[in-house]
Order: sequence, then C-alpha cells, then structure tokens
Amino acid sequence: MDLEGKTVLITGASSGIGAACARAFAAAGARLILAARRGRRLEELANELGAAFGTDVLTSVLDVRERVTVGRWMRELPGAWQAISILVNNAGLARGVAPIHEGVIEDWDEMIDTNLKGLLYVTRAVLPGMVARGEGHIINIGSIAGREVYPGGNVYCATKHAVDGLSRAMGIDLLGTGVRVSSVDPGMVETEFSIVRYDGDEERAARVYAGFEPLHPGDVADAVLFCATRPPHANVREMVLMPSAQASAVHVARDTV
Repeated sequence: MDLEGKTVLITGASSGIGAACARAFAAAGARLILAARRGRRLEELANELGAAFGTDVLTSVLDVRERVTVGRWMRELPGAWQAISILVNNAGLARGVAPIHEGVIEDWDEMIDTNLKGLLYVTRAVLPGMVARGEGHIINIGSIAGREVYPGGNVYCATKHAVDGLSRAMGIDLLGTGVRVSSVDPGMVETEFSIVRYDGDEERAARVYAGFEPLHPGDVADAVLFCATRPPHANVREMVLMPSAQASAVHVARDTV
C-alpha cells in the first residue's frame, strides 16, 4: 500500500523503536503524529524528519496511561489530522526483575497502565474513525515476552501476553470493517528498555546485550513498515522478529571469548 500522504500515529515515539518507526514512515512519504511524554525529544525528531524528508509532523506530549486526557486529545486534534490511517501502539516499558513475591506493586501498576490499558485507551480513541471511514491499520508492538515467560518477567510478560490476546481479538471484532490488525513481536532489541527496567543502571543494562548482536530499532521499524505496506487484501497478522543469536526468550548464543 502506498503511504504517501497517509497519517500515521506512533505512541512512545521519542526514542527506540518508536523513533525508528517515525523515520521509516517519514521516508515512505507518510505524515506523522508523534506522541510521547518527552516533548523536547519529539521536537528534535520532528526537526530531523522535516530536514531529511520534508515530513509534515504533529508532535504531542501525551501519557497513554491517562484515559481522560487521551480521549480529549483525540477529540481536539486539528481537523486535518483526524483521519488517522495507521496507529502504531508502541508505548511500553518493563520495571524490575523481582520474583512475584517480592514485586513492587507501583512497578506492576506502571507496566499494566502503560502496556495494556494505555494501548486500549489510544486504540479506543482512534478506532471509531477508522471504522467509519472503512479503512485503517492497528499495529501493536508486542514482544517475545507475549509468547513465552522467563525468570523475573512475571508482570511484564503478563502484559505482553495480554497484548497478544487483544491483537487476535481485535482482528475478529474488526473483521469486515476494512481495518486490519497486526502485531510485531521482537526479541532482544537494544534500546533504552533495559536502562528503564534496571532503574537507570547503564552498566547492568549493557550486560543484557553483551556478547552478541541484538536487534536494532530500525530492524523492528522495517518489520512494522512491511506490515503497513501490504496491499489491502493481505494482512500480516503476527510477526516474530528475533536476533539470529536468539532462539527463545532465554536462549542466546553469546561470544564468550
């Protein structure tokens, strides 16, 4: 599908996979709504895309956890930006690796509110317009953690399992509406993900990706763009994308030399 002039909304767009998706869609000719909590980073990215591609970009400081704010934000978008063709639900995070009996409840709340409820709030705000227009595409960024579990992953894995279930259920609910649903489920991607999970401990985060080449954000963005550019009669329902050195959530071939 030709993306020239299509409006694409990307959540969690200020860094990592979200920012890489913005670059990929900008290169494909789309116009972008970039939403995240860090406004300065969004503005820097918008300036970069404008200079490189002449991309029309609307930036919005938005916390997807805030249900009322998300609904009001969608209603108050300028008219020219209301017709969103593609939604990339990318906002998400992990907090900690404590076993369930030692888990920090505030961390659980943040993961559930962002990864699951935030995805629902944004999708609920955007979908009615897509259904009314008879076209659209929801692309959910899941994880290998939505297909497997691993030690210390408990609540994070649970939220991503929920995203997997929601993606499948959305596909059924939206059958015949002209709205497609895809999920892209990466393995280990080197972003700020582990820095956030380990509460800013950059040395510990770096060890997660040591001894092998993980996925890069651009790899995931390429997969998302592939989903978005299939012809209208075809849909990539699910895609699992892994580093060549990773076989499961816990099996990684690391260079020990």
